[in-house]
Amino acid sequence: MTEFDPDLLLRRQLARHRIFATGLLVFMAALAAAGYALKLNLWTGLLRDAGRAGFIGGVADWFAVTALFRHPLGLPIPHTAIIPAQREKLGQALGRFVANHVFTEADVRRFLDQLDSPGLLQKFLNDPAASGPAAAALAGMLPKLLATIEDGRARKLLARLLPRLIGGKAAGVVVARALYGLVEGGRHQEVFSFIISLLKDTLVAREEILRDAIKERVKEQGGKLIGWAFGATVAQRVLKGVNLELERISPDSSEMRDAFDEWVRREISRLETDPARAAELAQAMKGVLTHETVQAWAWDVWSRLRHALEQDAKKPNGRSVSVIEAALSGLGNVLGQDPQARDKVNIAVQNIVLKVLPMAQVELARFIGKVIGQWDTATITNKLELRVGKDLQYIRINGTIVGFILGALIYGLTILAGKP
Repeated sequence: MTEFDPDLLLRRQLARHRIFATGLLVFMAALAAAGYALKLNLWTGLLRDAGRAGFIGGVADWFAVTALFRHPLGLPIPHTAIIPAQREKLGQALGRFVANHVFTEADVRRFLDQLDSPGLLQKFLNDPAASGPAAAALAGMLPKLLATIEDGRARKLLARLLPRLIGGKAAGVVVARALYGLVEGGRHQEVFSFIISLLKDTLVAREEILRDAIKERVKEQGGKLIGWAFGATVAQRVLKGVNLELERISPDSSEMRDAFDEWVRREISRLETDPARAAELAQAMKGVLTHETVQAWAWDVWSRLRHALEQDAKKPNGRSVSVIEAALSGLGNVLGQDPQARDKVNIAVQNIVLKVLPMAQVELARFIGKVIGQWDTATITNKLELRVGKDLQYIRINGTIVGFILGALIYGLTILAGKP
């Protein structure tokens, strides 16, 4: 099977124009020869001088065009085969030109303004065929990222930073807002129900102990006779009253639940607005986090979590990949609906590209110069001649025609000047 030649059309065009230019040169030589062969008169003299001038002009331009790419007729004439001999300098000059005059800051900024980077990013993120492999690649990076946290320096840094962050001035605001979210979702009532249930179970489990404790208390306050006569009755009524009150606290509503809700909201508000209460919370959290037992427990939890994440990240359909893919899709939806997010992406892309542009210009110029400098003589000659050779053949054609016209004009002027 014949290999496809991407430059086949250029080769055919160059061949046609070269044949035409060479044919025109041969035609001028034939005209000059015919002028010498025929009997000299006004017209044969005009034909001879015009053809001779056209032939000389064509040969001169052929020499100039050929000297750009190779030695004319294979002769090592000085200052010929200019492009192959100067390919390294040519590559460096071309690289500098492209880097400094094509990839300018103004042109790049104009291009970025028209590019619609957020739109391209949105299409990428909303395309499962593209975002899926990206999510898998990001998930594959998780083990290495997590391993860096295990580094001794990172561990010590986190141990110092975490208490400062949580124990800072903003700790109260952060905790308050988190608690607000729980309260609005009714989670605090679930906690309250859990405490009530736990209290009921405790009363049932320790009923005999509590009964004896109440009887002893009645005996201490009222004497042995009162304790003997009424101790058991008082204990039974107290426990019965407590149980009845706990049973009255329904999951839907009760005075105690409403009071608890009001108390929680008031305390959360104080955390957010009262600097003293926020400082107390921050100090307490800082004390807990800096305790050796808590830190050991936290790092044990982290080790287990890290192991689970690493194992999940290895699975092509793991939860890590699904979560990252969903996050990428969500980001794509945000870019499609939020004009401010699109503006931020545009600004970020422009800032990044323009910041690396000077370095990219240097590397681009170096790359172009290196590539062209490594081309062999045949390659650089072939590539350049195929792309500019057609226009260079027009130089030969124009030189031949201009020489022919000038030869005819000079001959006519000579005849006119020679007349009396």
